Amino acid sequence: MTLRVLSTLAVAGAMRALLPRCEAAAGMEVSIDFSPTQGLLARVRAGERAEAAILTAEGLDALVAEGVLDAGGRVDLVHSHIGLAVRAGAPRSPIGTVEALRAALLDAPSLVYSRSGASGIAFAALIETLGIAAEVNAKARVIPAGFTAEPVARGEAALAVQQVSELLAVPGIEVIGRLPEEVGTVAVFGAAPFSGLPADRAGAAGRLIRFLASGEAAPALVAAGLEPLAG
Repeated sequence: MTLRVLSTLAVAGAMRALLPRCEAAAGMEVSIDFSPTQGLLARVRAGERAEAAILTAEGLDALVAEGVLDAGGRVDLVHSHIGLAVRAGAPRSPIGTVEALRAALLDAPSLVYSRSGASGIAFAALIETLGIAAEVNAKARVIPAGFTAEPVARGEAALAVQQVSELLAVPGIEVIGRLPEEVGTVAVFGAAPFSGLPADRAGAAGRLIRFLASGEAAPALVAAGLEPLAG
């Protein structure tokens, strides 16, 4: 048997590293389908099902309220921060203050962010707040989904904007840092089993989620740029 998981891209690096231990915890093979939360929500609402979902806390809450996910097994796993990255070895501008960030975004010849991910939605709102949306979007490549650091690693753009964990999942880039605290958005990602599973699959999904929320999984989550919430 295979346990199927629908997962946000934000935890892709960590989940790939943890896969053998996830399978040991679940007691069966685990197959993970990675996609941005908004895309996964649309697919689930169109009728797609699996055994477990890893989404933003807001996405989990919405599907719990709709009866699709099981509230009893829902767990918040990590905090995640948005950051910026450049191609490995490329010059980097400081972004430690709001003014420095604003200058870095205006000075960058090009950048990439995602249309459907939590980071891209937050970044689009941020540049509006900073009053630089027109200037930034004039030189931005807005991808529908996927890792924004991939074009940067290939030398096709100067800056990538995404969750730090998603940036770190791409080789050939260097993370400059997180957005300044005053304007940074902290996302919470968690997991929940789907409702109405057969007992054996519900048990396997529950074991997998409890493992991800445990101290045993925490080092891999930290290494992937996430902040585990396990005590």
